[in-house]
Amino acid sequence: MTLPPFHLAFPVHDLDEAREFYINVLGCSLGRESKKWIDFNFFGHQIVAHLSPVDTSVLTNDVDGNQVPSRHFGLILPWDKWESLCQMISESNIDFLIEPRIRFKDYAGEQGTFFILDPSGNALEFKSFKDESLIRIANTIQIADLII
Repeated sequence: MTLPPFHLAFPVHDLDEAREFYINVLGCSLGRESKKWIDFNFFGHQIVAHLSPVDTSVLTNDVDGNQVPSRHFGLILPWDKWESLCQMISESNIDFLIEPRIRFKDYAGEQGTFFILDPSGNALEFKSFKDESLIRIANTIQIADLII
């Protein structure tokens, strides 16, 4: 099944910083732009950075001992692409908000995940599943099923 591309708009403090980050760090291509917004091709999806002087900080929730931003977006990548992106981020001057880790090791839904922030503080999560057929199933796994 082919999924339709999604559209996501989000606030940024500085369009030039956003352009630099999304193109040169994440490899997005540039779409249309104006003095108040920029479209990016985010791995086949349309994201739009809107200039906003308002603070974009968000609350967090405790998830497996990490403070996960309650508002974030990202992608599920093939495992090799996820590992390559982890390596590229590690070698850059970008700090991980949450370091790369493997969740649910050796269980259905085993996944790699990490979080970074864009220059305006928007949180992005990149994850990958060892078995991509379990992506939808992973959403229904009960925590009790993961306890030995």
